[in-house]
Parts: sequence; C-alpha cells; structure tokens
Amino acid sequence: MTFLQAINPLYTLSGFCVGALVGMTGVGGGSLMTPLLILLFGIHPSTAVGTDLLYAAVTKSGGTLVHGVYRTVDWRIVGRLAAGSLPATCLTIFAMSGANLHGDAAAKLINTVLSVALVLTALALVFRRQILDLHARHIGELKPRSTAIATVTVGAVLGVLVSVSSVGAGAIGVTALILLYPHLPMRQIVGSDIAHAVPLTLAGGIGHWLLGSIDWHILLSLLVGSPPGIAVGSHVSVRVSDRTLRLTLATVLMVVAAKLIL
Repeated sequence: MTFLQAINPLYTLSGFCVGALVGMTGVGGGSLMTPLLILLFGIHPSTAVGTDLLYAAVTKSGGTLVHGVYRTVDWRIVGRLAAGSLPATCLTIFAMSGANLHGDAAAKLINTVLSVALVLTALALVFRRQILDLHARHIGELKPRSTAIATVTVGAVLGVLVSVSSVGAGAIGVTALILLYPHLPMRQIVGSDIAHAVPLTLAGGIGHWLLGSIDWHILLSLLVGSPPGIAVGSHVSVRVSDRTLRLTLATVLMVVAAKLIL
C-alpha cells in the first residue's frame, strides 16, 4: 500500500477541522477528536482513545518545540506533573490490560469517563475566572511544599483521565496550573501544560499500542490534516473574541458528552 492509498480523506478532513479548533482555542484536541472518532466514524472507544493519544503526542511535540525556543516552558513544573502522571498512566494501563478493551463493558466505561472529562473541560472553559476568584478568596496561594505536592497530585489525576479518555491535559491542566502558580505568566502556564502533555500522551499511546488499541491508518490520515488546520485556526483566532471561542467550544463539549451517555 502506497502512502496516498493509506490516506483516508474523511479522517484527514477531521484532522484538519479539529486542528483548526485547537488553533483557535488552544485546547480541545482530545476533547473533540476522540468523541468524533466514536460518534461519527463508529470507532470502538478504546481504539479511538489510543489513536488520539499518539495523535496528540505528535501534534503537541511541535508546540513544545516552539515554546521551548521562546523559553516559555517551566521545566520544574513539567517535572512535577510528570512525576505524578507517568506512574499513574502506567498503573492505569496495567489495570486496563486485565480487561477486554474491545468489549461492551470497556466501551461503556470509557464513554462514561470521557463524558465526565468533557463536562469538566467545559466547566473549566466557561467558569475559569469564577474558579480562580473562589480559590483566591478561600484558599489563596499555597506554600512551596504544598504547591509541589499538589502539582504531583494534579499530574496523577490527569494521568488517569488521559489514559482512559484522552481528555484532560488541556483546559483542566491549564486551570489547575493557574490556581497553583498564580504569579506565573500565562504563556508559561500554557507552554508548561503543552510540554507535559507530550510525555503523558506518548506514555498513554504506547500503553494502548501494547494493548492493541491503535489504528495506524487512521492516525496517519489525521496527522496529514492536522498541521494545516492548526495554521488556519491560529490565523482565524485573532479575529474572534476569546470568550466567544470558549463558550462555543464548551457548548459543543457538553452536547458531545450528553450524546456519549445517552
């Protein structure tokens, strides 16, 4: 089979559309790609999650490179997150290895976790400012040791969520980092979150690969469409208000979550 024969135009178009939304909003890759594969193409949830994890690892590597060049990655934070997420990912994959990932029970579990993760992501997008204000009034800034422990804990939670659903490393991760590091510039928050997403999604993707939950033809087709989509979305984003983008994406995520459960 030649390279062109391996490309499915519909998957490539999906990669382009999701890439465009990621370029416009900065989040939403896993939140949109996995549900799209499940609901539109009928891909089994475990295969959709595994394929999307490797897709995310490749696409976010480029973003990490850019942020690294501009020195907008706090590697101390990345290390703390990874200290929690990578062990949690390995344990989650190990636990999943004892189940029939391609059965109906696994599909129901993944859909449920995915729906919860989508709702949390939507809430983080819509109510981020209110969450920050509430945290500032009732908790405030943590001590350095407590911040470090909380960061590792956040990483562990993201490791479980992402391994099962491929969702959580974007809006949820950024919101958590803003709460934990209120004095850190936003560009470093985003850069650190993207940098952490690479080893997290790569570890989860490799784990799903070992479990036989990767469709390489779909992955290749998605990767062909994603880069131009991100470029177009990034260009459009400067012409649309941030609030409009966040509300639109949050609405889509809530609708998708409802469809996965019903």
